[in-house]
Amino acid sequence: MTSISANLRLVDFDNVAPDTLQNQVISAIDTVNAFLDNMSANNDSNNGSTDINAEQALADIMTFDHINLALDRSWGILSHLNSVMSNDEIRHVHHELLPKLSAYGTRVGQHQPLFSRYQTIVNDTAFFAALEPARARAIELALRSFELSGVALPKAEQEKFAAIQSELSTLSATFSDHILDATQAYALPLIQEQLAGLTESGLALLADAGEQYKARELASGVLTQVEIDALPAPYYVASLNIPVYLAVMTHADDRNLRETLYRAYVTRASEFDKHTNAKGGSLNNAEIMSQILQLRAQKAKLLGFDNYAEVSLSTKMADSVMEVETFLRDLAEQATPAAKQDLAQLQKYAQDYGITELQPWDSAYIAEKVKQSEFSLSQEEIRPYFPLPKVISGLFAIVERLYGIKVQEHSKSVSRWHDEVSFYQLFDADDNLLGGFYFDLFARSGKRGGAWMSGFQSRYMYSEQDHEQLPVCFMVGNFTPALDGKPSLLTHNEVLTLFHEFGHGLHHLLTQVTVGDVAGVNGVEWDAVELPSQFMENWAWDAEGIALISSHVETGEPLPKDKLAALLAVKNFQSGMQTLRQIEFALFDLLIHAHTPALDYDGILATLNAVRDDIAIMQTPDYNRFANGFSHIFAGGYAAGYYSYKWAELLSADAFSKFEEEGVFNPITGKAFRETILSVGGSFPAKTNFENFRGRSANIDALLRHSGFDNVKNVDAANTESNAQTTREVI
Repeated sequence: MTSISANLRLVDFDNVAPDTLQNQVISAIDTVNAFLDNMSANNDSNNGSTDINAEQALADIMTFDHINLALDRSWGILSHLNSVMSNDEIRHVHHELLPKLSAYGTRVGQHQPLFSRYQTIVNDTAFFAALEPARARAIELALRSFELSGVALPKAEQEKFAAIQSELSTLSATFSDHILDATQAYALPLIQEQLAGLTESGLALLADAGEQYKARELASGVLTQVEIDALPAPYYVASLNIPVYLAVMTHADDRNLRETLYRAYVTRASEFDKHTNAKGGSLNNAEIMSQILQLRAQKAKLLGFDNYAEVSLSTKMADSVMEVETFLRDLAEQATPAAKQDLAQLQKYAQDYGITELQPWDSAYIAEKVKQSEFSLSQEEIRPYFPLPKVISGLFAIVERLYGIKVQEHSKSVSRWHDEVSFYQLFDADDNLLGGFYFDLFARSGKRGGAWMSGFQSRYMYSEQDHEQLPVCFMVGNFTPALDGKPSLLTHNEVLTLFHEFGHGLHHLLTQVTVGDVAGVNGVEWDAVELPSQFMENWAWDAEGIALISSHVETGEPLPKDKLAALLAVKNFQSGMQTLRQIEFALFDLLIHAHTPALDYDGILATLNAVRDDIAIMQTPDYNRFANGFSHIFAGGYAAGYYSYKWAELLSADAFSKFEEEGVFNPITGKAFRETILSVGGSFPAKTNFENFRGRSANIDALLRHSGFDNVKNVDAANTESNAQTTREVI
């Protein structure tokens, strides 16, 4: 059995405690601050002049980067645990440190002596030109980061900037807390009549939610053991955790139940949500959203931008708000004919189920009926063909064929934060260790919703201290857990999510860059960072790929040809409506951040309604408060950047079209993608990387074809070409 390399520098999760991590974070900040103090003192002694050459400046920068490793590690562990194992103690420590982290980050971004060292290197044109591309790129990006941190601002404005940054970090954390608390506070015990239509796996999920509900009620003293023992067994409870929510929304015949759960989900953390937090306060995010927008607008003004959208786009592939808005509206125009056909199809079938006016809580339910009727396909029928262990082994087989890499599990050899977590090492064709990754794939209490890849530890080398570390990442999901003695059985949507996050993981792990700031996903423009992830999803739609990831949980047979044909035929089912939905979110995000003055909560809702009037083809209830739970933009990194999903989807589709031309499993094409996209990380601009792979600029043709829009009737061909050309120039 291969031993665990010391260069992975794995965390001993069995022996991490919140207070220990807190002390480590504070100690790390103190160490770096002492280094900066010394740099400032030396600068002062030279009457404000660094009086050092470019080589010395680079040595100081590399020392600074190395000292920062301890902070990146301790804070990275705490942030991760707050996302996957949140409890009151972890949350308290995490939130208590946020102002300190914010103050530290602002100090670094505004530290003139450190900034001047970067300038010294760039100003020595011969020295700078001789640097390896990754180091040069990291210095260029750092200089831009200094500018966006207010390094050029007068002292008073720097202090105001620092206060804004600190408040924003706290508000975003609170926003996220409210969503998690509101999601977990909701529980709806069901009676037998409400269970009609639910699948076997759905009932198992509801029964499992019932057990969790009973445990919580007992622990909180709401119910006594006698009262719990009197409850029927199994005890079915609907919750807002995604696997449970989707099970009800997709299969429950009870329309009132679907509407009840839909209302609860879309009003989380709004004025309609009556739950309270641990301190008894409201979970309503309305005021927080307004405050976040106001603070971002103030930050933009301090930095000399007209609005926060311009700040966001200054670090992305896209050049302007107008460019992004044009891209989104052009794509909406392309998608609308298909979306109208999608809606008409749902409305037609809804009549058969006594639904005269289709509502949002009917969409998933009716869509499932259409799939069964039109394509002879049910997600529940194919779920047994995608047991998680088979999907994972097939995924590993696919990337081995594409990139010549091998994966080995070593879960028992390492410390993990939960028993459900697994750990793997990644090797190249010559058995050289490339990195390690963790899978944490199941929904549970204390874990925030969604799926993500956290690039916890970058590939990095510092020869001065003979220090080498290999990349390590966390890949997290909220899939249906193993139930009734069977492994986790995935829907195809969950399969796609796993492939998506693994694409991010490969981007992080396969990097050959050893300058941490531009290794893996670091330094990659935000609107290009989704390229490798969306690209990876294509193999979960390919017939040969599906053969590798499917095997019936009981019989072992692969997905039968008729079901495979149905699955492939359903690929673009509802793609028009889904595309408009993504554009709706992206345009809303862009417009609220481009608006001056900053919008209050009523203005936020008014903007969302205006976007829906422009883009959506289906009415949304007045009580829908989707924005109050839009964590991507209010608590994540996607502010004025949610469009990145569609932008990167264009890049992904065009990149995959090269595989379609040369062979989906062509190892030469796979090697080219690895070398031009995955291995180089952020060491070159994303546009350069894409063009090195594709041999040309990106165009929209493959995206339209993959989405099925090029086959939709009533789309004027000339208009399609005109809009496609516009987008080619945009990208």
